[in-house]
Amino acid sequence: MKKIVIILLVAFIIIQFFPIDKTNPPPTPGMDFLKIKNTPEPIAKIISTSCYDCHSNETQYPWYASISPASWFVKNHIDEGRKHLNFSTFAVYEPKQQAHKMEECIEMIEKEEMPLESYYVGHQDAKLTAEQRKELVKYFKKVKEDTERKMLF
Repeated sequence: MKKIVIILLVAFIIIQFFPIDKTNPPPTPGMDFLKIKNTPEPIAKIISTSCYDCHSNETQYPWYASISPASWFVKNHIDEGRKHLNFSTFAVYEPKQQAHKMEECIEMIEKEEMPLESYYVGHQDAKLTAEQRKELVKYFKKVKEDTERKMLF
């Protein structure tokens, strides 16, 4: 048993020499969802607090993102989040894709699949109330409808 503990401890120490890259891509204000959609401040605050760490280039890494293997989980989660939806580069999506992204946001929020439960561990302020969920859904529906309306003309 003692050998196993020593081996695990040595392995834990060794993996600390393989940190994740915590560099965020440079800001792109002209492409950012909150800016291009003129998001009202109260809604922008909710989105920034509950979504931007995983779905933007403005990730603020928590302290445990410096400790492997937790850092690998965090980095993978952020990479996956940005791949599915990146609010920082929202303007690069075609209008049809923007509308689809809004539909996905609506669905994820209504089903309470986002933010992920695991995200709350270090981010209690990201937990959405029922009222905040309603506000976000209403706002994302409006953005989706506005986008679809513009596609018709």
